[in-house]
Amino acid sequence: MTGFGILIAILVPILGGALVPLLDFDARRAREYYVFAIVLATSVYTLSLLSSGQGSELVLYHLTSTIDITLRIDRYGSIFALLVSVLWPLATLYAFEYMSHLHKKNRFFGFFTICYGITLGVAFAGNFITMYLFYELLTLATVPLITHEGTREAKVAGVKYLVYSIAGATAAFIGMIAILTHGGSLEFAVIGLGDAATPENRRLFDLAFLFMFFGFGVKSAIWPLHGWLPTAGVAPTPVTALLHAVAVVKSGVFAIGRVVYFTYDAGYLAGSMVQKIGLAFSAFTIVYGTVMAWKEIHFKKRLAYSTVSNLSYIVFAFLLVTPSGLTAGLLHMMFHGLMKIVLFFVAGTVMHQSGRIYVTDLRGFGRAMPVSFATFTIASLALTGIPPLCGFLSKYAIAEAALAQGSPLAYAGVAALLVSAVFTAAYLLTICVRAYFPPADFEPWSLKSVKEANLYMTLPLVLLTAAIVLLGCFPGALQAFIGGVVPAAFPGL
Repeated sequence: MTGFGILIAILVPILGGALVPLLDFDARRAREYYVFAIVLATSVYTLSLLSSGQGSELVLYHLTSTIDITLRIDRYGSIFALLVSVLWPLATLYAFEYMSHLHKKNRFFGFFTICYGITLGVAFAGNFITMYLFYELLTLATVPLITHEGTREAKVAGVKYLVYSIAGATAAFIGMIAILTHGGSLEFAVIGLGDAATPENRRLFDLAFLFMFFGFGVKSAIWPLHGWLPTAGVAPTPVTALLHAVAVVKSGVFAIGRVVYFTYDAGYLAGSMVQKIGLAFSAFTIVYGTVMAWKEIHFKKRLAYSTVSNLSYIVFAFLLVTPSGLTAGLLHMMFHGLMKIVLFFVAGTVMHQSGRIYVTDLRGFGRAMPVSFATFTIASLALTGIPPLCGFLSKYAIAEAALAQGSPLAYAGVAALLVSAVFTAAYLLTICVRAYFPPADFEPWSLKSVKEANLYMTLPLVLLTAAIVLLGCFPGALQAFIGGVVPAAFPGL
C-alpha cells in the first residue's frame, strides 16, 4: 500500500486543484476550507509516508524495456519532500488573505494547489525520466501563476520564464540521452556511471554533465542563466515566495544534486575539469547575486537576487563531492527555504498593507508593523549568518566542507561566502535600520493608515521565524535526518 501511497500524495493536490476552477467557488470561505483541507491533508499524509515508507517504490508505466515511470521514497528525495510539505500549508494560509482583493482566485488556487502535487512528484521520482516529466510539468503549471496579474509586465515575465525553462530542460534532456545511449543509467539506484565510464567516452560524459548542470542550472539561477528570476517577481507574493524558497528553484538545485551524486559520483567528478567549471560558476554566482541585491532598491527584486546568490551556496556545496559538502548543501537548502519565505512574506505584507514596493520607502515601518518587521529582522540576521540562528549553521557547514576539501576553487568559494556575508548584511540589515530608526525629519503621520496584517498573514511569519530560531539552537534531529543520505551517495563509506 505504501507504494500506492506515494501516488496518492501526488494525485490528491493535482486532482483537487484541478477541481477548484471547475467547482467555481463563489463564497471565499468555501474555497478556503476546500483548498486548505486538500493541502493540509496532503502534508500530513506525506509526512507519515516519510516516517514509514523509506524504500517504497511504485512502477507506474514501462516506457521501454529499460525505462520506467517510477516513484520511490529515498532519503534524498525525502529531504525535499519534507521542506515542501511543511511550507506549503503556511504559504496557502498566507495566500488566502493576500489574494482576497485580487481577481480570478479560483484559477489561482487551482494552479497553486496543482503545483504542490507536481513538486512532490519531483521529490518522489524514482529515476531521471520520471523526475524530468514532473520537472517540465512544474514549469507549465507555474506559468499561469506568474502571469496571473494579466499585465504586460506579467506576460513578459511569464514568456521569459517559459523560454529560459524550456531551453534549460532541453539541454538537460540532451545530457540525459547522451548518458543513456552510451551505456549509462538514468536510475537513481545506480551510483555512478560504472563500467560505462571509459577513457574513450569520458569526454562525452563530461559534455553530458555540463549540459545537465547548466540545463538544470536555469531553475537554480546559475549566472548567466538567472535572468528570469528577478523578472518573475511580478507574480503575486505567495507565488514568488514559493518560486524563490520552495518549489521551482529548489527543484533546480535538487536536480543538480541528483546528477552529481546519483548519476555521476564523487569518484568520477572529484578533480575533474567539469567539477572545476561548476565550482567556478557557482562561486561567481554567489558574489554576483549578493552584489546585485545590494544595488537593487525594489523590495522583491532585492530578495530575488539574494536567492540567486544563496542557491549557488547549495550548488557549490554539492560540487565539493564530499559527504560533508552534500549534507551542508542539503542543510542550507532546508534553512534557506525557511529564511527566504519569511523575507518574501514580509515584502508581500508591506505591499498588501501599504502599496510600498521600494526599500527606500520603508522608513518607520518597524513601528507601524512591529510583528512583520521583527520576523524580517530575525530572518535577515539568520540569512546573514549570525549565530545561533539556523543560517549560521548551514553557512558554517558549507565553509567547513570547502576548507576540508582543500582545492584552490574550494578556497575561492570560501572567499565568496565571506564577501557574500558582508553584502547580505548590507542589503538586508539596512532595511531593518531604516524601518526602526527613521531619520529626524521622518513624519510618523505618513504611516497612520498602515497597520499589521491579519492572522492569516502574520501567523505563518511567527511560526516560521520560531522555526528559524529553534532549528538554529536545536538542529540535531534535522541534521541526523539529512545525514542519512550519505550512505546512499557514498556507498563505500
